[in-house]
Amino acid sequence: MTHVDGSLARSFGGFIARSRQAGDLVVQPRIGMSNPGTMRAGLLATKGAAATTVGTITLDSYTRMGFDDKARAALDSGVELNGYPIVAHDVATTRAVLDGAMGPVFPVQVRHGSPCPEQLFKALMAAGLHATEGGPVSYCLPYSRAPLGESIRNWERCTEMLAGLRGTGVEPHLESFGGCMLGQLCPPSLLIAMSVLECMFFRQHGIRSVSLSYAQQTNPDQDREAILALQRLADELLPDVDSHIVVYAYMGVYPRTIHGATNLLVEAARLAVRTGASRLIVKTTAEAHWIPTIADNVSALETAAAAAAAEPRMPADDVDTGIYAEARTLIDAVTSLSDDLGQALAAAFRLGYLDIPYCLHPDNAGRTRSYIDSAGRLNWSRVGSMPIRATDRATGSVDLTAAQLLTSLSYVERKFDDASLPQWLAMPDEPAGRARELKEAK
Repeated sequence: MTHVDGSLARSFGGFIARSRQAGDLVVQPRIGMSNPGTMRAGLLATKGAAATTVGTITLDSYTRMGFDDKARAALDSGVELNGYPIVAHDVATTRAVLDGAMGPVFPVQVRHGSPCPEQLFKALMAAGLHATEGGPVSYCLPYSRAPLGESIRNWERCTEMLAGLRGTGVEPHLESFGGCMLGQLCPPSLLIAMSVLECMFFRQHGIRSVSLSYAQQTNPDQDREAILALQRLADELLPDVDSHIVVYAYMGVYPRTIHGATNLLVEAARLAVRTGASRLIVKTTAEAHWIPTIADNVSALETAAAAAAAEPRMPADDVDTGIYAEARTLIDAVTSLSDDLGQALAAAFRLGYLDIPYCLHPDNAGRTRSYIDSAGRLNWSRVGSMPIRATDRATGSVDLTAAQLLTSLSYVERKFDDASLPQWLAMPDEPAGRARELKEAK
């Protein structure tokens, strides 16, 4: 249970808790700009959106991988990067970006993607930031070739460094990216297990405020069961920390049509409300075409907020197809390997107890496979050495050919682009207008 008092009241997690108590879904963009003025404009636009929002500073690729000299050279030559180079910019510059924007009613989170985040942790802490995300596995296997053991050691140091901010009167927050491994074609039980295990790792290294992620997948009923299982496991295994669930709008190949992309985002917002999640990371109608602008992101925030406000809060479903049990089996198998979660995670991947399908990292066994069934549900066709079994529906060979894999990767895109245009989406001003009415009424 979350108690919003003391340092937590001035933290990222405290803001989320207060918003949930007020009945608001917090919506968040994934924006990051290399120019400080533009980055500040993005934060202010997010803050001013007709929605309950938190800010985002997403870092550039050079900074994520520790190539700070290349980031500085790009800045010096006027080259625009794909995010904010927080290490290349001096602390005073970043503080100026945040001044008048970040505060108790608008916390800001740094998003990156680094298996070696020590310098960027130092930079964000020096600027007065205390919320970020990632994890020793989820920011290593999908994004780098860095050895998993090295990433784990890096994250041990950085997590403990961030936890030290508790002595300054704030409660630092870490979000696991484990529920988004590769974004698609990973059955829910493994996403859940990774998210819980990384948050247990954060707790072991001093963090007391965490969020557990889950990325929208291919079937809304399966997603609903998965998020409820994630919440149940968080209650069971992380009872002594402040925690909440964050849902990501679909991370794979996005619909190309405006109505398809918008309807997919609306479904993500409805999913978050129906499962009691506290926060939603949005995607925009521009995802398939260009890097989203500030205006694209504000539109997505307001559309998601309006959809969430219109969705009735209903009791959780009792459907149980075994996702919880499968995720719990994976978690228990890992924690049985060592009391040290870092060592346990390394051993689990070495033994194949954790194995991400279609992940090519050298420390991933690569012996698992998945497929989308006729109902759009993600299932295991091969489980390698993981202590679970393939679905009973996986009769014969359902390993995907290269052509079938490409078809599966575009499943959501085709599903939403081919759907008829929902009536309410034919009125483009309605979502933002409805969200503003609700915000002004508070």
